[in-house]
Amino acid sequence: MATTLSVLEVMSVFATMWATLGAWTRPLLADSLDMTGLFTQSVAISLCCAVAFYYNDLYDFRTVRRFQEFVSRLPRCIGIVVILAFPIYSVVLQDKMTLGAFTSSLLLTIGVVLLLRAVWYTVIQCSTLSERVLILGATPLSRLLRQALDSQPLCTVVGIVDDPAQLNRKIEETRPNRIIVAMTERRSRLPVQQLLEVRMRGIIVEDGAEVYERLTGKLAIESLTPINLVFSKDFRKSRLHHALARGVSLLVAVVGLVILAPILGLIALAIKLDSYGPVFLVQDRVGMGGKPFRLLKFRTMRPMDRETSLWFLDNSNRITRVGKWLRKFRLDELPQFLNVLRGDMNLVGPRPQRVPKFELLTLVLRNAPERGEDIPYHALRSVVRPGITGWAQIRNGYASNLEEEIEKTKYDLYYIKHMSLWFDLRILLETVKIVLSGHGSEAPVATEPRHRRLFDVWHRR
Repeated sequence: MATTLSVLEVMSVFATMWATLGAWTRPLLADSLDMTGLFTQSVAISLCCAVAFYYNDLYDFRTVRRFQEFVSRLPRCIGIVVILAFPIYSVVLQDKMTLGAFTSSLLLTIGVVLLLRAVWYTVIQCSTLSERVLILGATPLSRLLRQALDSQPLCTVVGIVDDPAQLNRKIEETRPNRIIVAMTERRSRLPVQQLLEVRMRGIIVEDGAEVYERLTGKLAIESLTPINLVFSKDFRKSRLHHALARGVSLLVAVVGLVILAPILGLIALAIKLDSYGPVFLVQDRVGMGGKPFRLLKFRTMRPMDRETSLWFLDNSNRITRVGKWLRKFRLDELPQFLNVLRGDMNLVGPRPQRVPKFELLTLVLRNAPERGEDIPYHALRSVVRPGITGWAQIRNGYASNLEEEIEKTKYDLYYIKHMSLWFDLRILLETVKIVLSGHGSEAPVATEPRHRRLFDVWHRR
């Protein structure tokens, strides 16, 4: 849905720019060179608008769910458009576009975008167009699905039925367009004949774990079975994919180290002047195949003589003044380009964890499935090279306890299942947005971990 809206908006902005600038330049009297210039101007401003909208999360319906929220973010977005368009106008288009033409086309574009968004939000909030969804199975997965579906536009959950014998009656009462099966134990309980009949009547029937995965971008590890993983084709990636990902990572690491060398030197000097201790932090992390390696980071905390906590929240009071800014814009991760060159990491992948935390989460997640089956979910993270940035990192940020680490594992497994060069590109674009905005670097709010007792027992081993 977000992709459809973005395409519509870019096309609308382009058409508006083309029409407005054309009215100023009188294209019927222009030659082919002037027409090419008109096309270039319209494309340039349209791209500026698309970048500004993306940077301000205007295509993220989890963030901007109502038209009022869109309007409140629009002024900042307009400012970014002007900033991006100014060098294009002043350097490239100065002789081809007057200031009046640029201003009038921008104002008209804002009006068109506001109208398009108003219509869009009216449509997606219309109850008569909403799809009716019935969930089969009252399980933890069904509760997660209910939460995810409630945040979706054009979707209404009409009920949850636990007893398969009541399915036909519930279908007659609610008349759903879609049935999502979220049953944990399906042997001898799954009403196959009934589901087949409703499927033949045009009602869509889907697996709950797959729907949850599609809506949230993470795996429902509580409801997975070994069979789900063994027969999934998505986990199989070609050698060509791995070779291309490795080649791109090496290229970016080399170029990054060369271009950023002066900045790296200034950061090292600032760290030494700000606090005592080494410039770099070297930690043992778990890499591909479960093999440990030495990860490099700029030091952002005051050194400690004793063993420190595994959780970021417990160590947040040790962050230095320079370290606060390095973390805010993720500059402390830059030395990991050296880890990429050494073969320890790739540019994109699951974030490598410290050895004690990896062992703890592997132990905990063996007890995660509802069916009681022993699946080493967390160990699956190490089937690929870890990355400087990753899907879990941009979606969940820092983790302050075991529960949040489990959430990050769900995102990591989703990435491993669906990883591709296009997915990597999306993660890199999101990373750039986070780095430029400085979002997600703050310490999370303190909460009492649900698995604290298990952690204490494990830590005293």
